[in-house]
Amino acid sequence: MSTRILAIPTAVIVLGVAFLVSVAYYLDHWGGQPLPVTDEKHVVVRPGMTFLAVADHLADANIVDPRLFSLLAKRHGLQKAVQSGEYRVAPGETAHGLLRRLTTGDVVVHRFRIPEGGTLATVLGDLHADDSLHFDLADATAENLLQRIGLPPRHAEGLFFPDTYQFRRGQKASTLLRRAYARMERKLARAWAERDPLADHAGPYEALILASIVEKETAHESDRPLVAGVFARRLREGMRLQSDPTVVYGLGDAFDGNLTRAHLRADGVYNTYRRAGLPPTPIAMPSLAAIQAVMHPTLGDALYFVSRGDGTSEFSATLAEHNAAVRRYQLQ
Repeated sequence: MSTRILAIPTAVIVLGVAFLVSVAYYLDHWGGQPLPVTDEKHVVVRPGMTFLAVADHLADANIVDPRLFSLLAKRHGLQKAVQSGEYRVAPGETAHGLLRRLTTGDVVVHRFRIPEGGTLATVLGDLHADDSLHFDLADATAENLLQRIGLPPRHAEGLFFPDTYQFRRGQKASTLLRRAYARMERKLARAWAERDPLADHAGPYEALILASIVEKETAHESDRPLVAGVFARRLREGMRLQSDPTVVYGLGDAFDGNLTRAHLRADGVYNTYRRAGLPPTPIAMPSLAAIQAVMHPTLGDALYFVSRGDGTSEFSATLAEHNAAVRRYQLQ
């Protein structure tokens, strides 16, 4: 009698172990099979979501069986390790692979480009249009933007380094701009420390202003230091810069694509035909190449340049030579 009583629990234990082993085997087999995904899908795990909520969210997208996925996570002790973010689920993905990525934070990486020569207004517009970002800069202007993102207040044009920035969905636009600002500070400081002794700018900010003008004047790599040299000599000799892009920037939204003589004659702080010296702020986001050109301008005697129409410029030392070049390349 006592032997039979002891035999029953032993059988139950054996059956229970066999059942658990079979369940574990089934889960591992299921977890290694491709999920029923025929087209790439994106799912967003919100902060604070429980694993059951995540499993239900995936089930709503027809990606997993929520019960099996929850059991699989429990088997590996990962049900509390899911990280928030946006995840890409592609055809061929397995439950094991998806679970690993959910718990290691292997999220979708988005990219935002601040273009070389872009203006702050354009950058803010692009940030607002990017639905992967949280745009927290409504009503921001060049005058108040830095204060809005937690930096010392000043005019913000030109202070964000043009580059491609990676971010996770939901990142604040202000966070991205702080990174771009810090990168510009580092690049400018290094370029200033390594500048040519003949680059006699008053300070790094003045060099940045001139670099933004060089950026807008030419995109031809070999011409940048030549253009920088022309402007440096004009400033040194007290000549006006007479740069069309500064006038265009000053016109703002009033510019319709056609720069006229009336525009050049109208006085304004950005009109370098009417005002001597540099404009008060940069007029765009200068590239590192433009910054380097300003820090290492080409020596020479050229005081004028005009576009040849093919992206390069013709440089002249005298007004007579310049007028001849204008007739050759512009008035034809």
